[in-house]
Amino acid sequence: MIAALKFVHIAALSVWCAGLVGLPLLLARHAPNGDQIDFARLRVVTHQSYVRLITPAAVIAIAVGTALIFMRSVFVPWMFVKLVMVGVLVIIHAWVGHITLQMGEQQGDYIPPAAMPLVGMSLVAMLAILVLVLGKPLVETWPGPTWLLEPRDQSLPVGEVPM
Repeated sequence: MIAALKFVHIAALSVWCAGLVGLPLLLARHAPNGDQIDFARLRVVTHQSYVRLITPAAVIAIAVGTALIFMRSVFVPWMFVKLVMVGVLVIIHAWVGHITLQMGEQQGDYIPPAAMPLVGMSLVAMLAILVLVLGKPLVETWPGPTWLLEPRDQSLPVGEVPM
């Protein structure tokens, strides 16, 4: 079961990461003075790939990855750093979606940003995730404030307690 979930997670992650590299490169090909046929073709390709391929792959990768965290009880510091890097990928994903929407809504009025900063940030986050997952570095000391690790002996600020 866990092996099958890992396969699905890695497959979805591969599609998502490929989209985060390829889609900014496609968006950079939009020319503000291009003809309508090229614009329409690129618009359909970028929009459909973002909506029908890259976003579902991201949702599957995150959902299955979350399930794997709980199934394997991987609550170690390197995993929390990895989740921060996944958050960076989610922010980049949202940014690419915003650019895709702006390109479709404002033909000729919107010039897409250069692809290399988006691709570079994506590759740095992907490399960091890969190093963390494969290396599983030991983080001896907690880099955050120590008061986060201490119990506060206070009730939750809500009337109902989960579980």
